[in-house]
Amino acid sequence: MALIDRIKFDAPSDEILIWKFPSEELKLGSQLIVNQSQEALFLKGGEVFDLFGPGRHTLTSANLPLLNKIVDLPFGGQTPFAAEVWFINKTVKRDLKWGTQSPVPLIDPTYNYPISVRAFGRWGMRVLDSRGFVRQIVGSQMAADSVKVLEYFIGEIHQRFSAALAKFITEEKTSIFEINGKLNEISQYSASVISPEFARFGIEVINFNVERVSIPDSELAKFQEVFGRRMEIEQISKAKVGQAYTTMRTFDTLEKAAENPGGGAGALLAGGLGLGVGVGAGAPLGKQLGESLNVAPEAGHDAVARVQTLKRMLEEKLISAEEFQVRKKAILDSI
Repeated sequence: MALIDRIKFDAPSDEILIWKFPSEELKLGSQLIVNQSQEALFLKGGEVFDLFGPGRHTLTSANLPLLNKIVDLPFGGQTPFAAEVWFINKTVKRDLKWGTQSPVPLIDPTYNYPISVRAFGRWGMRVLDSRGFVRQIVGSQMAADSVKVLEYFIGEIHQRFSAALAKFITEEKTSIFEINGKLNEISQYSASVISPEFARFGIEVINFNVERVSIPDSELAKFQEVFGRRMEIEQISKAKVGQAYTTMRTFDTLEKAAENPGGGAGALLAGGLGLGVGVGAGAPLGKQLGESLNVAPEAGHDAVARVQTLKRMLEEKLISAEEFQVRKKAILDSI
């Protein structure tokens, strides 16, 4: 194999992060040409030795001192030696896309309900430490394949972002239905979690933005169904409690009315109970006494609470406007 006397990499695309020179048969006196925004590293046995910045370099034993220690390069001549040369792209990349590879499972702190979400956005990075970057990449299946390198980084983002989002909504007590109103905060929080992980690869995270967090249609439909049933159960329970409270107030009033036989209510009580109207007639008697004693009905208060709940569901798009009007009318008709 012919010895190489010119070592250079003209990248066809700025997307390429790392590239290995195809030949390892080099010689002293070869010309190493490193373009702007590049660095070239010499490796031997997987260990990083000498690094060269932009410019034209004539390889000599003088400028390969670390490699000289293991290759025993003589001074002068065209001595051949074997080594790997890797070119690193040092440009800043700001418009890289990221997205969750699968839905992120969460527990909504407001509704205490498990729900999964997807998220996507953009991020930027640059290789800050070429030695650290090459040490982490070379020898793995990602070596010299920028697509795989970026895919690996997206996987790291997915893992770190999932943990950051779960922690954020828990600490801030923010419903997942409100998270899109806090994208700046979640972006900054996620960047603070992700950046240290990339630093160990020699990568500096320039920017990290969460552009949207969305709930898959199937997840949203499931939530609407379950929460709708829960609301109906809660409203039924509230209605029963309201009826019990009204009955208790009625009998409290009966007791007070009995102490005042001269009043209209006392006369009604004497007449009704004197004729043997007992518990079996409690409902009509309670209504009659309520009208006589002006006992405030609790149904109205309960109806207001139910309508307010419906309105909140409408605002959060858990029900449609048509469904809101139908349920509102049913509540009002029941008063």
